[in-house]
Amino acid sequence: MSPLKPSAQKVQDALRARGFRNQVIEFAASTRTSAEAAAAVGCTVEQIAKSVVFIGKASGQPLLVIASGGNRVDEKKVQALVGEKITRADADFVRAQTGFVIGGVPPLGHDRPLRTFIDADLLAYAEIWAAAGHPNAVFRLTPDELVQMTGGVVADVKAASAP
Repeated sequence: MSPLKPSAQKVQDALRARGFRNQVIEFAASTRTSAEAAAAVGCTVEQIAKSVVFIGKASGQPLLVIASGGNRVDEKKVQALVGEKITRADADFVRAQTGFVIGGVPPLGHDRPLRTFIDADLLAYAEIWAAAGHPNAVFRLTPDELVQMTGGVVADVKAASAP
């Protein structure tokens, strides 16, 4: 087994430091999008726990929403949860706040703590998959483990489907 890329190893180390036994897996092909990750691991897109970083417009603080891969995030619902308007973070902000690039942002191991919300739809699955620090790395976990490792608040963050 080849050694993990440094950013994926950072996630593996964060998992171990918190007492989790989950194993980071790297693929030759990209797992950057929910569809690519689902195809690589053989699950549904809905079982992918995608990380979306937002910025509080008034506070300037980062906010992590971990959504089911098949869902769009309803920014108005998230704004109601955080009590301020939000905007989607750009790549530079994401890297500066998390230490990871878009497409590889994991639920843990960030450079600084992030206020985190977890899409309630993820709780419907026995197992889910999350990014592991690199656009080609993921790890399997349970929804309960996701809540434990992030300290995230489970909420309805899903946008209504288009008609």
